[in-house]
Amino acid sequence: MPHRRILLKLSGEALLGDAPCGIDPAVLNRIAAEVAEVLAAGTQIALVIGGGNIFRGAGLAGAGMDRVTADQMGMLATVMNALAMQDALERIEVPTRVMSALKINQVCEDYIRRRAVAHLDAGRVAIFAAGIGSPFFTTDSAASLRAIEIGADLLIKATKVDGIYSADPVTHPDAVLYPRLTYDQALRENLKVMDATAIVLCRDNQVPLRVMNIYEPGALVRAAAGEDIGSLVESEPAESEPKE
Repeated sequence: MPHRRILLKLSGEALLGDAPCGIDPAVLNRIAAEVAEVLAAGTQIALVIGGGNIFRGAGLAGAGMDRVTADQMGMLATVMNALAMQDALERIEVPTRVMSALKINQVCEDYIRRRAVAHLDAGRVAIFAAGIGSPFFTTDSAASLRAIEIGADLLIKATKVDGIYSADPVTHPDAVLYPRLTYDQALRENLKVMDATAIVLCRDNQVPLRVMNIYEPGALVRAAAGEDIGSLVESEPAESEPKE
């Protein structure tokens, strides 16, 4: 495997399947099986999972709730998703640890960078929950930060589309796919790859980002194996012409 250690950023919505909210067990189990396959192939893997399938802090904040309270509730939703993924992995005998940026010692460990690295080196999957533990930061920013802290050599963002497009392909059928681009280009063209904080963190710390479709069976394993799927974002200049 070309990558020693990767971090997978998984949105909460990716766990929905066809349900309007909550977690689809079939989707959860399929993703867990792919994570197990990546680990068995020799690549250490950590996860950051969003909470949008359960609760969106920004949504309630927009409706008048105190933003800090709303974001704290959103962080707790990510813990719920992390525990669900841990259960799915451990049912297929993959050792897993959930580490939270909020202190919830009765259900998971506190996030400590050295301990997280030790878990990964011991062959365990590490799931980082509760964002960075502070409001006003997205789980995209948390994924970028954790990838840097643990020394991941690739950050994979799992989405519902095949990569990064010039516009939302759902609402813009003529949108074109960018197979490769730079972080500066993503910022300049406001391509909505991740929020700006997450993009700048990756750019300034030379962490490549692969964006791919998690609903495509086997895509995670292929991306971890170095296959050129989805879109690759790097700091150095890259071929950035859109593909028709």
